[in-house]
Amino acid sequence: MLDNETNTSTSVFILNGIPGLEDLHIWMGFPLCSMYIIAVFGNLLIVFIIKTASNLREPMYIFLCLLSIVDLLLATSTMPRMLGLFWFDSTEIAFDICLMQIFFIHFLSAMESGILVAMAFDRYVAICHPLRYTSILTNSMIGRIGLIILTRAVTLMVPLPILLKRLPFCGSNVLTHSYCLHQDAMKLACADNHVNIVYGLFVILAVMGIDLLFISLSYVLIIKAVLCLSPEEANFRSFRTCAAHICAVLVFYIPLIGLSVVHRLDYNSMSHIPIHMGNVYLLVPPLLNPIVYGINTRQIRVRFVKLFHWKRATSRVCTNANP
Repeated sequence: MLDNETNTSTSVFILNGIPGLEDLHIWMGFPLCSMYIIAVFGNLLIVFIIKTASNLREPMYIFLCLLSIVDLLLATSTMPRMLGLFWFDSTEIAFDICLMQIFFIHFLSAMESGILVAMAFDRYVAICHPLRYTSILTNSMIGRIGLIILTRAVTLMVPLPILLKRLPFCGSNVLTHSYCLHQDAMKLACADNHVNIVYGLFVILAVMGIDLLFISLSYVLIIKAVLCLSPEEANFRSFRTCAAHICAVLVFYIPLIGLSVVHRLDYNSMSHIPIHMGNVYLLVPPLLNPIVYGINTRQIRVRFVKLFHWKRATSRVCTNANP
């Protein structure tokens, strides 16, 4: 990046904590660290349970395992750097590192959005076509779905850092958030960034917009099928299987859409709203998804209870063996 006014190279961005609360950053780092530890433990536990349980080989649990892996990577791509900012006042981030973080954040967000669509499709097939469930969602079909999600995320997100790389940054280099986002960094450029704006909007519509449309369509068909069932108990049981997924969709899309809208408005008068929304967007889904699925999914809840009792029994045996 070349500063046109001073002819010096600007090679870093300045990350922002929460303005006005700098004296509390050290203390705010502790709840953030606790959230990160819970998110890592919860998602690793979900992956471990699904991987070790022979009865959790259904497509629903395979997609849930992928969702937990993406959540784990998404939290890890931002949280250590945020803790460095809050605890050690490490505000500078190298330009190339910032570009890498931009790619991984947006790439993993696109992956999570695609997995949520796959999970909605899984629930649609399970409820609307239960007799054809195993013949439609075969292992090869799941593999193709995963490959499509991965290819789409890579193809659409690789241009984001490339488009930023071409821009000169000769003014302020202070970012809004505690991490790097494309829509945040492009506003600091001192050249025409309309290509970035248009492409960023295209990515949002092509990924989040289309995905949300498919998820909504799936649930319209699911609700229609459930309402056609005669026993009320069957209606409740059928729709309860979707509760965890609906919560995951709301937790992911509401802050994401809000953050995208706020960054395209003049938010100078909105105080710290973009900062708080950005933190919610990246920290809350990895934290809540394991809790939501652990509570609402009976098979995972049963496996967790068995695992907990097994550990207690093992500790008792070890205690008795060593008087």
